[in-house]
Amino acid sequence: MTTGKINVSVENIFPLIKKFLYSDHEIFLRELISNGTDATLKLKHLISIGEAKVEYGNPFIEVKIDKEGKKIHIIDQGLGMTADEVEKYINQVAFSGAEEFLDKYKDSAKDSGIIGHFGLGFYSAFMVAEKVEIITKSYKDEPAAHWTCDGSPEFTLEPADKTSRGTEIILHIAEDSLEFLEDSKISGLLNKYNKFMPIPIKFGTRTETLPKPEDAPEDYVNETLEVDNIINNPNPAWTKQPTELSDEDYKNFYRELYPMQFEDPLFHIHLNVDYPFNLTGILYFPKLGSDMQIQKDKIQLYQNQVYVTDNVEGIVPEFLTMLKGVIDSPDIPLNVSRSGLQADGAVKKISNYITRKVADKLKALFNENRADFEAKWNDIKIVLEYGMLSEDKFYEKAGAFVLYPTVDDTYFTLEELKEKLKENQTDKDGKLVVLYAGNKEAQHSYIETAKEKGYEVLLLDSPIISHLIQKIEGDNKDLTFVRVDSDHIDNLIKKDENTISKLSDEEKETLKTSLEAYIPKAYSVQLEAMDSQAAPFIITQPEFMRRMKEMSQSGGGGMFGMGNMPEMYNLVVNTNSDLASSILNTEDKTHQEHLVKQALDLAKLSQNLLKGEALTAFVKRSFEMIK
Repeated sequence: MTTGKINVSVENIFPLIKKFLYSDHEIFLRELISNGTDATLKLKHLISIGEAKVEYGNPFIEVKIDKEGKKIHIIDQGLGMTADEVEKYINQVAFSGAEEFLDKYKDSAKDSGIIGHFGLGFYSAFMVAEKVEIITKSYKDEPAAHWTCDGSPEFTLEPADKTSRGTEIILHIAEDSLEFLEDSKISGLLNKYNKFMPIPIKFGTRTETLPKPEDAPEDYVNETLEVDNIINNPNPAWTKQPTELSDEDYKNFYRELYPMQFEDPLFHIHLNVDYPFNLTGILYFPKLGSDMQIQKDKIQLYQNQVYVTDNVEGIVPEFLTMLKGVIDSPDIPLNVSRSGLQADGAVKKISNYITRKVADKLKALFNENRADFEAKWNDIKIVLEYGMLSEDKFYEKAGAFVLYPTVDDTYFTLEELKEKLKENQTDKDGKLVVLYAGNKEAQHSYIETAKEKGYEVLLLDSPIISHLIQKIEGDNKDLTFVRVDSDHIDNLIKKDENTISKLSDEEKETLKTSLEAYIPKAYSVQLEAMDSQAAPFIITQPEFMRRMKEMSQSGGGGMFGMGNMPEMYNLVVNTNSDLASSILNTEDKTHQEHLVKQALDLAKLSQNLLKGEALTAFVKRSFEMIK
């Protein structure tokens, strides 16, 4: 038996490992299983190149709990170690690596999500164990070795009587970590971190019911069998080629990832690249609607099938963090902090690749089956609109598939829209005016007025639409978006013809003075000569002010402080209407006030602005009029 002292200048490195290295103690299991997986895959490689002359067999990793003995066993059938290798890899390399690491990262390590750096994965065992044993037998024809360490720099190394190839790690669980002796706890961790590891992982057994034989009597009781409980799927969908998978396979994998998700995804994107970096994965578009407050962190990041995190910020472009799925890349440096990750060149390339791949897939879906793409539009638009705002590379490609629906459910790309509207909706200054509504119900009367003129009205109801149309206008100088309720229709698309007013300039001044005496300050009175059949009073919201306010409220734009400004409205009064003449010509001031207030309330009612006390008064007044 050899006893020795690990050659470290720090007297006791284990408290430091416990304190600095891992903020999350539960990952010890992931680390130790990852090491066992590596040892098994390395053996497979050595056999394939003829360096190891042994049978590979059907190796698996086993996790066993000994609750009474307060122990966890993790057993692999990988390449194992000789006593010399234990001395080298466990006592020297890992420990010197630990020191070097701690010197360098002492201050920041706690937040940096380190995994397996400098072979430190093994030492995560000391976060939960007061003593660790390694019993290991190399694939080489050499005796087995037994290493023991109690969390101090002292260790013992002696021969062991293990005859089968591989490594068994025994953790003597510390008093502050007894929760890890519960089956449910270990089962949960295996399911979280090791669900798709490439080597089968056994955790206990389960009972399987055998099928009933065809000629079985009616009172036949199905036989049961105790089988190994393999907790993982070693060959998940993302490790296969897209040509090997059907649509149903992709859906089944989605259900495997999200067992509590009852709706199928709309479509998927299979990522597969091996140059200039390695990355595989599958992203799914779930139904999203217009809700910006969608739960993010639904994309899982793996490194060689080992679960790492569901915080993929910086790796996946931000607008795609609303999607679900898996990304697996050995090239993502997991031993750096989040900010370091975002500054990393390889990570930026990965983010750009994912953006491009998603854009290409959307374009293909649009071209292959436009009707199907249109049917899904309302469920995916928020992601794509957000992408256009946040990623220039996505914006450049988006013209080929981003859609602009009308209130009548017709869908146009931007170029199709320009072509369709060019003849009828170009104003006298040569500007193409795109009319849109934010709410079909609330803006119904304005939409109808526009349609009577033969105009198309889009339905743009996303919470970020003001930001997006601002960007599109910036890139299309002769195009402007205007909401249908932002002015009288003839002012929205100004043509050359002017309607003549029945009232003289002097009469108009008198009318305006009379109106302003009864109309609240929040309304700016505007007299317009319109068709005599048009509504006498129309409330509009100036496009610029409303848009800036919306942009301020939804963040990232608008004008400073606009979000808290009170609502501003224009009251457009049709000087050619009979009501305007009645208000102007009535001598009875009480009756004049009554007419103005009733007309204003009707206009407010059409905009859903009449509420509370004002609505009660209006209803009472209206009933009195029809006695």
